Amino acid sequence: MEFIKEAHITRNDLPEVKSAPTVIRVAANSRTASVAGAIAGMVRDHNHAEVQAVGASAVNQSVKAITLAKGFLAEDGISIYFVPEFVDVEIQGQLRTSIKFKVLCNPSNTPTGYLT
Repeated sequence: MEFIKEAHITRNDLPEVKSAPTVIRVAANSRTASVAGAIAGMVRDHNHAEVQAVGASAVNQSVKAITLAKGFLAEDGISIYFVPEFVDVEIQGQLRTSIKFKVLCNPSNTPTGYLT
């Protein structure tokens, strides 16, 4: 059994990450409640979600939506966290830097049905 030294958990303790069919793209004018519902649905179905935003206002909407989704999922006993990363994307022929948020289930609080 291999241990991850920093976290002191085994790889078997982590939830299975099923491939998500799509990245949730968020714009500055996206409705946070709708995005939060999409995030919660993806986490319930796939154990993770990916949210992508370009620009400060879109990143703000994304963080608010993830926070709302955290509340929605907490009602089901699912705890989440997110990991941000920079990703280059091409928009109308121009290379832009976006922020992608990987939304993941917290392995210590994930209901048994979500683990394999």
